[in-house]
Amino acid sequence: MRELAQDELARLHGLMPDLEQALRIALLPRDAADARPAILEIRPGTGGEEAALFAGDLLDMYRRHAESQGWGFQMLDLTATELGGVREAVARIEGEGVFARLKYESGVHRVQRVPETESGGRIHTSAATVAVLPEAAEVDIDIPAGDIRIDTMRSSGAGGQHVNTTDSAVRISHLPTGIVVTSSEKSQHQNRANAMAVLRARLFDMERSRADAERAADRRAQVGSGDRSERIRTYNFPQGRMTDHRINLTLYALDRVMAGDLTEIIDALTAHDQAARLAAQE
Repeated sequence: MRELAQDELARLHGLMPDLEQALRIALLPRDAADARPAILEIRPGTGGEEAALFAGDLLDMYRRHAESQGWGFQMLDLTATELGGVREAVARIEGEGVFARLKYESGVHRVQRVPETESGGRIHTSAATVAVLPEAAEVDIDIPAGDIRIDTMRSSGAGGQHVNTTDSAVRISHLPTGIVVTSSEKSQHQNRANAMAVLRARLFDMERSRADAERAADRRAQVGSGDRSERIRTYNFPQGRMTDHRINLTLYALDRVMAGDLTEIIDALTAHDQAARLAAQE
């Protein structure tokens, strides 16, 4: 019996470091927005039409990831290019822990590949920006009616082709900040609601970013800071490689990543963020 007790004691002692680490992580302050739905915004950066095509690929990647997680994915606004790229995409993603998981995706995503239009086989480098914002409730952000201008316009698709014959698209301008949001689904009433949801999310994100900056002026972490200028990730198609520059993570599984399998990346980013916040407490 004594030997069994000693063996059990040794086993429990071996578990202590992991249990202590799990407890410290559980006691870390929670981001109040973690449980909220997310507003995903994707726009092409440098690279012309190739950047727009890559923006479309990223949109498909996040849509597939959402489907794999059982999350709801609703397009709020989509402006396409004539060659099938994306000039601007705004979507709402809803599900358990959506913002907590996707908030690490904000930043500049770089792609290296041979464009379909490249006859010489040269590798081009393009970029697209991704912003993931927590959805804001009306009680979070009060928007006085006098601060916005609402315009209706005719919805149009790629190349200016009209997608319907009614003036259903809605553009809302926030006069104090100059933020402009649009929604171009078939229902004008739904477009107003969609556009206001995106506007509230952007204003809420600005307020969160301002508060972060006041609490820590020298903080440069991507998560929660609103800093979207940093190149966070490179997708190298000739090498089949994805590299996340923030944590020096490289995966030679680009096909799987573009198909929406982001779990390994997001898990690594979450662990890195937790480790950084634990270190800051010491």
